[in-house]
Amino acid sequence: GGGRSPRSGRVLELGFPRTLKGAVYRIRGSVSAANYIQLPKTSSQSLGLTGRYLYVLFRPLSSRPFVIHLDVSTEDGQVIRVSFSNLFKEFKSTATWLQFPFILEARTLQRAVGLLCGLGINLGRHRLNLDLQDILLVYLNRRYSHLKSVRLCASLLVRNLYTSDLCFEPAVTGPQGAKLPLTPMPREMAFPVPKGESWHDRYIHVRFPSDRLKVPSELIQKSRSPPEAVLLGPGPQPLPCLVASSKAVWDSVSPVVQMPSPTAVSTPFAPKPFLKPWAQVEASDVHTAAAGTHVLTHESVPVALEDAGSCKPFLPDPVLRLKGVIGFGGHSTRQAVWTADGTAVVYPCHSVIIVLRVDTREQRFFLGHTDKVSALALDGGNSLLASAQAGAPSVMRLWDFQTGVCLSLFRSPMHAVCSLSFADSGALLCGVGKDRHGRTMVVAWGTGQVGLGGEAAVLAKAHTDFDIQAFRVARFDETRMASCGQGSVLLWRLRGRVLRSCPVDLGENHVLHFTDLAFKQAQDSWRPDGRQETSAAMLFVCSHSGHVLEIDCQRVVVKHAHRLLPTRTPGGPRPQKQTFSSGPGIAISSLSVSPAVCAVGSEDGYLRLWPLDFSSVLLEAEHEGPVSSVCVSPDGLRVLSTTSSGHLGFLDTPARVYRVLARSHTAPVLALATEQRRGQLATVSQDRTVRIWDLATLQQLYDFTSSEEAPCAVTFHPTRPTLFCGFSSGAVRSFSLEAAEVLVEHKCHRGAVTGLIATPDGRLLFSACRQGSLAQYSCADPQCRLLRVAADVVCPDAPARPSALAISGDGSLLAFVGPSRHTVTVMGSASLDELLRVGVSALDPASGRLDSAVAVCFGPTALGHLLVSTSSNRVVVLDAASGHVVRELPGVHPGPCPSLALSEDARFLLMAAGRAVKVWDYGTKASPGPQVYIGHSEPVQAVTFSPDQQQVLSAGDAIFFWDILATTENEQSFPGIPPACEAGPGTGQLEDAESGASGLPEQRVPKPSPASPPRLGICARPPKGGDGTRDTRNLGTPHTTCLASHKAFVLAKVSCSPNSAKGTSLPTPSSQRWRLRLKAVVGYSGNGRANMVWKPDTGFFAYTCGRLVVVEDLHSGAQQLWPGHPAEISTLALSHSAQVLASASGGSSTAAHCQIRIWDVSGGLCQHLISHHSTSVLALAFSPDDRLLVTLGGHVDRTLTLWSVATCDLVSSTRLPEPVYGVAFNPWGAGELTCVGQSAVTFWLLQQHGADVSLQVHREPVPEAVGAGELTSLCYGAPPLLYCGTSSGQVCVWDTSASRCFLAWEADNSGIGLLLFSGFRLVSGSNTGRLCLWAVGAVSELRRKGSGARSSSVLMERELVLDGAVVSASFDDGVDMGIVGTTAGTLWFVSWAEGTSTRLISGHRSKVNEVVFSPGESHCATCSEDGSVRVWSLASMELVIQFQVLNQSCLCLAWSPPCCGRPKQQRLAAGYGDGSLRVFSVSRTAMELKMRPHMAALTAVAFSTDGQTVLSGDKDGLVAVSRPCTGMTFRVLSDHQGASISTIDVTHKECGDLGVEGTDLWLVASGDQRVSIWASDWLRNHCELVDWLSFPTPATTETQGQLPPSLAAFCPWDGALLMYVGPGVYKEVILYNLCQKQVVEKIPLPFFAMSLSLSLGTRLLAVGFAECMLRLVDCATGTTQDFAGHDNAVHLCRFTPSARLLFTAALNEILVWEVASC
Repeated sequence: GGGRSPRSGRVLELGFPRTLKGAVYRIRGSVSAANYIQLPKTSSQSLGLTGRYLYVLFRPLSSRPFVIHLDVSTEDGQVIRVSFSNLFKEFKSTATWLQFPFILEARTLQRAVGLLCGLGINLGRHRLNLDLQDILLVYLNRRYSHLKSVRLCASLLVRNLYTSDLCFEPAVTGPQGAKLPLTPMPREMAFPVPKGESWHDRYIHVRFPSDRLKVPSELIQKSRSPPEAVLLGPGPQPLPCLVASSKAVWDSVSPVVQMPSPTAVSTPFAPKPFLKPWAQVEASDVHTAAAGTHVLTHESVPVALEDAGSCKPFLPDPVLRLKGVIGFGGHSTRQAVWTADGTAVVYPCHSVIIVLRVDTREQRFFLGHTDKVSALALDGGNSLLASAQAGAPSVMRLWDFQTGVCLSLFRSPMHAVCSLSFADSGALLCGVGKDRHGRTMVVAWGTGQVGLGGEAAVLAKAHTDFDIQAFRVARFDETRMASCGQGSVLLWRLRGRVLRSCPVDLGENHVLHFTDLAFKQAQDSWRPDGRQETSAAMLFVCSHSGHVLEIDCQRVVVKHAHRLLPTRTPGGPRPQKQTFSSGPGIAISSLSVSPAVCAVGSEDGYLRLWPLDFSSVLLEAEHEGPVSSVCVSPDGLRVLSTTSSGHLGFLDTPARVYRVLARSHTAPVLALATEQRRGQLATVSQDRTVRIWDLATLQQLYDFTSSEEAPCAVTFHPTRPTLFCGFSSGAVRSFSLEAAEVLVEHKCHRGAVTGLIATPDGRLLFSACRQGSLAQYSCADPQCRLLRVAADVVCPDAPARPSALAISGDGSLLAFVGPSRHTVTVMGSASLDELLRVGVSALDPASGRLDSAVAVCFGPTALGHLLVSTSSNRVVVLDAASGHVVRELPGVHPGPCPSLALSEDARFLLMAAGRAVKVWDYGTKASPGPQVYIGHSEPVQAVTFSPDQQQVLSAGDAIFFWDILATTENEQSFPGIPPACEAGPGTGQLEDAESGASGLPEQRVPKPSPASPPRLGICARPPKGGDGTRDTRNLGTPHTTCLASHKAFVLAKVSCSPNSAKGTSLPTPSSQRWRLRLKAVVGYSGNGRANMVWKPDTGFFAYTCGRLVVVEDLHSGAQQLWPGHPAEISTLALSHSAQVLASASGGSSTAAHCQIRIWDVSGGLCQHLISHHSTSVLALAFSPDDRLLVTLGGHVDRTLTLWSVATCDLVSSTRLPEPVYGVAFNPWGAGELTCVGQSAVTFWLLQQHGADVSLQVHREPVPEAVGAGELTSLCYGAPPLLYCGTSSGQVCVWDTSASRCFLAWEADNSGIGLLLFSGFRLVSGSNTGRLCLWAVGAVSELRRKGSGARSSSVLMERELVLDGAVVSASFDDGVDMGIVGTTAGTLWFVSWAEGTSTRLISGHRSKVNEVVFSPGESHCATCSEDGSVRVWSLASMELVIQFQVLNQSCLCLAWSPPCCGRPKQQRLAAGYGDGSLRVFSVSRTAMELKMRPHMAALTAVAFSTDGQTVLSGDKDGLVAVSRPCTGMTFRVLSDHQGASISTIDVTHKECGDLGVEGTDLWLVASGDQRVSIWASDWLRNHCELVDWLSFPTPATTETQGQLPPSLAAFCPWDGALLMYVGPGVYKEVILYNLCQKQVVEKIPLPFFAMSLSLSLGTRLLAVGFAECMLRLVDCATGTTQDFAGHDNAVHLCRFTPSARLLFTAALNEILVWEVASC
């Protein structure tokens, strides 16, 4: 308190004002720092207050200054000072201090109340509420731990301060809060309000941060609130501050959680919880239900907070009514009782209590609990129902059983209630549980006055050290009770207000574990002599070991002891009474007694009826699981039983029939699916079961159980009685519901299935898995066939969700989250062509993380809407054709929404919102907010509409069925769609999405007017081209749009924090949209092996370049690109029929195993995706009949695997003892293949026995005469010959029939990497590049000589030397001509007849460093670290000229500008690693000049605008200015010395307001994040510094092991702008205005940029990343598109001058993209 706290200066205690009921301290003084109260006393101490919210009750003294200092500790131990004062004029922030200005308006000085979010302070007439957690998270990105100290400085009055984890409503007290979904102010902290006055008339409420209370001022003035109130928080201010204003906000309460409409002028509304006429209101916001708190109330009245504007809630209210629940138990399966008349049973289902009539199956519900019901009890007259819920402290409710009204709600003295028992009259209720110390506690309440409006009063409490498993109040005497537990039976008695217990002497039974008990009432009987005799009241107690004790309650002794043994032995008689026999007894879990029989439930799954003497079993019923409780009906004719497996039923003893009342999953339900024709529901659960239910009766029809794998997703076939289910193993199975059997199983996925959906017509089925693959199946016949598998298209590691995949109403579109969690992709369902990719990676201010998509859902086809829920609590409505943002529902729930559903008439939108179901009026633009329906005790996993659209289904802990109370309209209409595509003014009507040449939709971005979101016309339709046709050349060109495109990047005046990027203006959208289409590939992957195939008779020619399979027409040069591999492709194999192509790639970050893709050559489609090898695949080979495919793993993997080509099933897999380098099938031997490796040849024989294939192996070492070394290649010759190449350059010949080597000759002096045989001719290729043709016709004759054969008979016919080691080759049958690939990245056409080699495909063998273009765009030039400068024709991408400098690396390149002169004078300036600069003449194909202006390697070069001067920069930071005509360097600039020059960019000077002279404006960027801008006129030898920019660098910004470069370029469409990227605090593109001398714009990036390029006409920005991704930014509209295609970091991207093409490079791989308009 203030009395014990250290004070300084003028601090005075004013006493205890009567109205405030507490001491008030006045702190005065002219210097705030010298007059204060500090808590605690010293800085070494800590308050240690962990509450999230701080509340301060204070009052400023007139207009004098005051300061409040709060020292807050973070989780990492950092102490942050947070200060609030009216002395601060603006917000300031450092790493350890936040200063917030506190602004008081003149009219509020006398009533100022401060509320700080995270901290709440209440003083007199000022209440400050601060959310400390949000303050640290938003402004410093740190996590709050506790409040360390507080200092209150002059001048102010202060009464108290405290912290809490609850956000209280200051104007709501306890009785009022019981009726509202709000947290009322505690009585001790409540502010006194005189009668007749309003709380808002006396106090001011300040909350900070106040993002949840942003209410437009025009709506505030319309509300019926008090004349003066406070609205605090950032509001319209650009920087945070606390403002105490006098505008009214609410009438009587301020709801904590707002549900704003998607429109900018919407009015916030409190969520409306679902209310049955007798169900208790329960708050659903994050501070109440989600946090586990409870609203205490004594009345149950519907509550709806009044609107603050003119919008009305949608009707009816409520629109849903709970009709039925599938489920039982939750916390316990022991709670189920009969009603007094025996017509219904009462049982809990998690947090709902259900009354089920056994004859009609009609259900009635008691709603109000927010956690699982742990105990319940019903009195003997069916008047009162008592229930307790789990959680500490336990909340209990007393209900009027007939009306369902909650009569009383109170907290139990116990922290956990496990058992409740009513006296027969209902006047006494006893409960058993644990206190906060874990001791067993018994409490007795008097409940006689509850039905008359009174409260439940605690009559007595008692603690005991005995264990209590069951507790009962005796029906014959309400003052007597009994309990049992481990080793004890206690008899209790309530006398006065004291509970006393008496233990029963159990004798030898004291070691038993007692589980349940039941009273048998005393009965009158007639003795033989005619006298009436009354038997004593008996207590029956059962044990876990099978014992049943009869205890005389009056004499407190054990009268009889029985032991029940297992029922029968095979073939034996029915069980008889056997007491204390040897052997295990029945583990009895529950018993119930009637006047004639005793019902016993046991863990062996049996319910048994015994006579009271336990002489024999009268009746028994077997259950599917252990029986957990039994209860005999009041008439003794029915026995209710429950099982731990979730079954509820009863045994009808007269009919000897057992009837099941309810079945339930024993774990949360993960997904559900409905079927219309048969009216069925399918669910999958964490209990590893798939269950089918009847929608009409809610009864279970089938269940499928899997013990080894868990089901994850489920869907019905729309027309056939077939169910599809996906499992955690990746399997997708089809079940026949008629035969109850598995029809077909597919194992194309390697990860758990996360999504499963079928098209409405039932033709196609789709599945997705956690490894990111998407599979398409044909369901036209019962044997579902796999059509294709697309890898890395779905977001990997995503959890299984019902809304993971979405199909449009007409079945033409498929949507899902992927390929990353920040994007949503729309594909054509038939062709799997990617039509649209929408980015959602806007920064979430609340978490500081990028937003990600969670679930997707299509609207009705006529709407064309695609709904996406995001991790930042938004639901964004997109146009499915163009990706436009149609509308947005912000703040739909504090957590992500995992499931969405939109009704077929587009009236209602369902959301799974935590433990609640929310219903939005989808058709109303100015929606007042959702209706909220509670009842689930765990998060809702799935929501959907019933097939007839008359019900809503929600699944989580149980399955809820809700009736839709809205009237059905005669004509189906879609709200918000104008007729005939007409739009009035200002509606922002979108035009139809037209299809471009490639079949992709055209994108348009709506004008960014949040006040009037665009509306979609009824004529909007799915994109053209979705009819199943496929353009294989466009597979690498995803159509990408950024969600909320007007927020993609914004203007900001010199931003100082990541949150200040919220802009002040928006870019103007252009009328044209752009996209990229992968057009061509330049290069060949020379580091693969056998990665080129050519079929001369069909003309099929394919090779690999990075991740792509390139299929090229040798006549026209046209390319088809087959993407899909996640890593570089290592090898190819073409089937003998040339109909199937197999390609293999290595492992990657997104794929744990190597991928092998099986392609249909005719259609260019990937038919199958298989994976088995862990590191790499060295070789692929088809069997002669094309039935089998053999794959050979790398040196680490060392596995030989056989696959079935038809089904792609794994046939056999063998682990090899040593590395193997080649494999081949015997073309003339059935079922034989051979491997070569370290000094041995391994022969394999395939033996097939039915479906099984076995391998017999024979290993033969290489003879010593051949020499040491490894066998590196092989090929079969004429039967039975096998040719093998060695690492030492020899070729050896084997006789496979005898398994011996009989001949060897030296073919080269280096390793033989390739051998080919055909027509008695052998081709060998070596590591030195020698390609030899051998005549081997005589070798067959030499075989007969055995080891005496000599190699002189083998003659070399031809020899060619190529530019690198030979890695692949294909020849015609006569070996006259062929195509050969080398490690230099070149494919050669070889003609042995002419002895020539012609270059077909040529690429750089090392990293490409630059791409430049001729002024007329007829040619381009590239330079590489291999020392070459190559000139290419842009039309054909054929190599025209090559300049080669040996033993040097060419690091930079520039093409002379057009003003340099005639075309023949065009020149190339190239910089090399030795510091030399060479100038080449393109027309004369000669080097004109060599000079050495630098001592270090050149890293950048550029021509002046007139082409007469060359500017060059080197690795040491020097910039040299040289004249190529004279070869002289006349100026050297050392301003950047010490850091490598990364960029030199020159433009013609057009900005006259820079205040400098010159004809050229040029910049230099260096690796130390500095950029210098210069103006020069080189003819006058004038050079002047214009500006100098330095950008901060964090400690570590390496991207995949390399530091991102510092790149800068002039903006071609605005001469005053400069763009910069580099390693910085944030990943962004910075736009700097040279005239304004400041940063004017920032474009956020997902990663640090590795390359940058800008185009003039299209205003496009291309950015390459080390993450193998390319981003295209439309600077006119703000939209972004991401593209994948490279296998390495995209270190270079360059637009052609006309922006028709974009070149990107990753190492030596060049991709050419066509820039096309949408």
